[in-house]
Formats: sequence, C-alpha cells, structure tokens
Amino acid sequence: MVNPQWLRSFALLCQQESFTRTADSLGITQAAVSQHLRYLENHYGQLIVRSRRRFDLTPAGIALLEFCREIEKASQRLKMRLQENDGDCGDISLITPGSIGLRCYPLLLSLQQSLPGLAIRHRFAPDDEVLSAVLENRYELGLMTRQPDDSRLVAEPFAREPLELVFPAGKKVQSWQDLTALGFIDHPDGQAMATRLLSRVFPGNPGVRSLPCQGFSNQIALILSPVARGLGFTVLPRFARLAFSGQHEIEVMPCTVPVVDTIWLIHRAEWPLSGRAQKALAWLKDHLEG
Repeated sequence: MVNPQWLRSFALLCQQESFTRTADSLGITQAAVSQHLRYLENHYGQLIVRSRRRFDLTPAGIALLEFCREIEKASQRLKMRLQENDGDCGDISLITPGSIGLRCYPLLLSLQQSLPGLAIRHRFAPDDEVLSAVLENRYELGLMTRQPDDSRLVAEPFAREPLELVFPAGKKVQSWQDLTALGFIDHPDGQAMATRLLSRVFPGNPGVRSLPCQGFSNQIALILSPVARGLGFTVLPRFARLAFSGQHEIEVMPCTVPVVDTIWLIHRAEWPLSGRAQKALAWLKDHLEG
C-alpha cells in the first residue's frame, strides 16, 4: 500500500504548484517533498511535467490526484460517521409524509443555518416507504401517520395534527349548501379526510361524493392554490395548511369536535440516536407549533 504521507504531499503539491510552499505547509523539507514525489513516480510513472513557468499533470497524475480527493472525501465521511455524539455536525436524515414534512423541512433548514456543520437530507414518502427506509437504515428518523408494529423499531408520539376544512377568504361556510356552492378541491387523501371531518361538522350529510369536484392536485404544497383563488374548498392536515404562503387568502372553519391524528416518530431500536438526531428532534418539538 502506498504511504498516505506521499499522497498528502502530492495532493498539496498539485494545489500549491510549489515545492517550497508545499514543504512549508506540511512542516517538512523541500527534499522530502521531492522524495515523496519520486517514490510515487516509481509506482505510477511520471506524474508531473515541470517547466520554468508551468506545472502540468500527466494523465497518470490527474488520475492519482482524483484518487487523493476520493480518499479525502471518504476520510471526511468516516469522520462524520464516527462523530455520532457530536450534535453540531453530520448528516440528519428524515423521511416523512407530506404534511408534517412541509412543516419540518424548513425548520431543519433553520437549524442548519445556525449550525452549518449539519447536512439535512429529507424525503417525502407514504407510510409504507417511511417504514422500510428506516428499517433498512437508509434514514435514521421517520415520521408516520400510523403506529407501526415492529419490534425492531422504537415508535413514540411526536405530534398531534388536526384535519382542517379550508375555504377561500371572504366566503361563508355555514352549511352543506355552502360547500356545494363552492365545490371540492380533491387530492389523493382528500375524500377520506373530508369524509372523516365532515361527518363531525355536518352530521348526516349526503357524503363528499355528492359535492361537485372543482379540481385535483397530487402535490400537497399546491392543493391550497385553487382554494386561495376562490375555486373551492378542501380538507387538509393542519401542518400542510400552515406551510402555505398565502394565509391571508384562506380561512379555516372552526370545528368544535375536531378530528386529530397522531404523528409517530420511528427509529431503529437496536442502537441509540445520534447526538445530531437528538438535537434535531428537540429543535423540531420546540418550534413545530410556532
């Protein structure tokens, strides 16, 4: 195996383009830098073409420099993996359903701004994909809308999220006839959510399927756009509504008998959470309702 010190000397020499500056940076003599380069060229052939004004890499030199960079990246990745208890740097990986994800991701970006050593990796996914991603250790943290039953996981309540009937600002919604006049903006979970909430708000109603459908979107961040334009009403989880930028363009119907779902936090049970994951969870819980 090639001496790592030789590779460090070569990589820095390529950056500095000076034997003197390289030696000074490494705290060794210029002769030592030349010796390291000679050892490497004995292994790989000519690496550098030197002239009075130029310092060029041969194809072998370019390949070796790329190898040095890959080693440095791998070293950094290993360092991050081993710093599990350091809450100020490393990868925070979270996979969530849409509504809670719309709320959590911007909050985690704010945490990253205060701690630039962190890297946020977030994915939107349905419950089944969240479950498999955490079980397969592709994500350290997951949020689900149902409690999983798997001994390999720790599952604990993370947040409570009510369903909300959202309609255009300035409109009146007091009866089923008002909903009929507005029409329904549907989404993949729209009819199921609307059925659950409207059975509480308007007992004995003829069902959401009886309402005219005024549109459909499978992008949770866009569902409220037609509502804000006065094109209909919808039923969404609260965090999806809070993530919408045009809050002044929409209204939420008060519900005296709310429908509230529990959001479950999951992670592997066999090993403790990393320090950075614990810090992220504490940050989210402090700011989630803000």
